[in-house]
Amino acid sequence: MDSAVARERALDAAERLFYGRGVQSVGMDEIRGASGLSLKRLYQLFPAKDQLVEAYLDRRDARWRGRLAAHVAGHEEPRRRILAVFDWLEGWFAEPGFRGCAWINAYGELGAVSEGVAERVRAHKEAFREYVGRLVADAGLPDALTAPLFLLAEGAMVTAGISGSTAPAAEAREAARLLLDAAQAA
Repeated sequence: MDSAVARERALDAAERLFYGRGVQSVGMDEIRGASGLSLKRLYQLFPAKDQLVEAYLDRRDARWRGRLAAHVAGHEEPRRRILAVFDWLEGWFAEPGFRGCAWINAYGELGAVSEGVAERVRAHKEAFREYVGRLVADAGLPDALTAPLFLLAEGAMVTAGISGSTAPAAEAREAARLLLDAAQAA
């Protein structure tokens, strides 16, 4: 099996286990068993568990942001695109196995002891914030809306992860709508 295929198998197993149970509760032997790779092969690909965790977060980041952007791009009206972020979050929260935000979860477990994890979490959150800022700018709205809209989305993620409910997305969407209405009226 070539390295690219083996790497994807390892990452698929790591994502399933890390996201489902938490990074610290999963050992490399479990990743080996779930991936079907030998422990030697797994360590050739990822010499340390930290490297596997970082690769998992990087790959998930690209996929998460890509899925969000594809959903939002399906809406033409700029203001509607902002609200579409919250619609997408609601769909994500409803997915089987949803356990909250992978980056918030990883930061809670490892942010204080792994600079690599902390860097990836910060980069993911900053990229998401910048994306929200571009949507705000495209709608011709004041940049001051970026931070509250970003925080509404982030709060919805945390609350949905804890509650196991999709309701935080709809609640955050309604708050976002009120902010947009107020900004347009001003």
